Amino acid sequence: MSAERLILSEKYKAFLRHKAPAEFLEGTTAAGKTTVGLFKFMLRVAESPKKLHILAADDTGAAEKNIINKDLGILDDFGILVEYKGNGSGEYKMPHLLFHAPGGDKIIFVVGYGNKRKWKDALGGQYGCLYIDEINTADIDFVRESSMRCDYLMATLNPDDPSLDIYKEYVNCSRPLPEWEGSTPQEIKDELREEPKPGWVHWFFSFDDNAGLLEEKKQQIIQNTPKGTKIWKNKIQGLRGKATGLIFPNFSRKQHVVSEKWVKAQMATGKLKFRKFTCGLDTSYSSKSPDTIAMIFQGITEDRRLVTLAEKVYSNKDLDQPLAPSDTAVKFIEFLEKCRKDWGFAKDTFVDCADAATITELRKYKRLHGCMYNFVESYKKVEILDRIKLQLGWIQQDCYLVVDTCINHIAELEKYSWDEEKDIPEDRNDHTINSQQYGWIPYRNMIGFETEETKR
Repeated sequence: MSAERLILSEKYKAFLRHKAPAEFLEGTTAAGKTTVGLFKFMLRVAESPKKLHILAADDTGAAEKNIINKDLGILDDFGILVEYKGNGSGEYKMPHLLFHAPGGDKIIFVVGYGNKRKWKDALGGQYGCLYIDEINTADIDFVRESSMRCDYLMATLNPDDPSLDIYKEYVNCSRPLPEWEGSTPQEIKDELREEPKPGWVHWFFSFDDNAGLLEEKKQQIIQNTPKGTKIWKNKIQGLRGKATGLIFPNFSRKQHVVSEKWVKAQMATGKLKFRKFTCGLDTSYSSKSPDTIAMIFQGITEDRRLVTLAEKVYSNKDLDQPLAPSDTAVKFIEFLEKCRKDWGFAKDTFVDCADAATITELRKYKRLHGCMYNFVESYKKVEILDRIKLQLGWIQQDCYLVVDTCINHIAELEKYSWDEEKDIPEDRNDHTINSQQYGWIPYRNMIGFETEETKR
């Protein structure tokens, strides 16, 4: 056994005591997620009435190195109580751990989720406990197949691309315990908004939760990581986001996200005066994909800042009765009226020019009922790359602010990425970005410290 010892912080202790059907351990590097997670997993195996259990990593080699044989790993923690049968033994021909638990021997199969043929052969029947290492890299089919067969699921993960299926289907269905919600970053809590599964718990672990991490080691890790990079965000802050390829890497919640209270206070003191209000609408009516109908309301200040003030987003995939263009017209006008009362009047609004049906319905509504708003087809002659260039410049100049209630827009700014094979943006995570661009394109010369010469 190694000389290292598992030192329990208060959060570690709370984690070990808590009983849940599924737990997801996310956070910074060196937070001790794997160390404390494995210890609890083995305790849950010992308590389980079932004999068979599963431990999964990318492959068996990774499992041996990072889970079974590492300092404070399974063999280190449990000593003679555990035998590792790397080549199988007896009736079990695949790699497994033989755990001599107080209630009788347990078998923990070691499975590599990186080889679909092998893990499909391994799965069958029902299991007690399931541990998935770095679930963010796991084959989603493996997660689906294995998790439905277990009584208890534990998964560790490093912050990754928030658009991965694993977040939507599993991780974002969990919630932090109330007593530990305050230590979970707001950026993470904003992502945990899928329909919660009963009892599923999200644990955010940081450097500070690892009482066994020496301060000098912690500082070394921090100093060796370039500040402001995506790896800094993922590994040091424990926040999600693609490591490479982001279109707006200079967008920062700390720097560019403000509260509605702050905006109102600035307006009350005269430090923030709006010169123009505008609104954009991006539409899609698919009920088979996660496409959305996105409304973005913005204000342009006298000191040339663009402030995203409000949003309303609908996903037809999530609605029992998908929205039709006639429905969108009514909801858009309702949104405009609410924003007029909350912020101000946007006389001209800009609607996706590709959506003739919604434009027709909006103009029909105006003809039949009368309304103050003009519904203008979006102006797309400003190419997408030029829009991005403008927006990057405004963000860099701190001329681009977003109210913190616009959670969908903030999330897209942190996800919107370049296509890896083409020098164009990916066709996803862009609905609120498109709608807010429709709104500011006609007024782009009023924003930032460098005016754009191209005229509408």
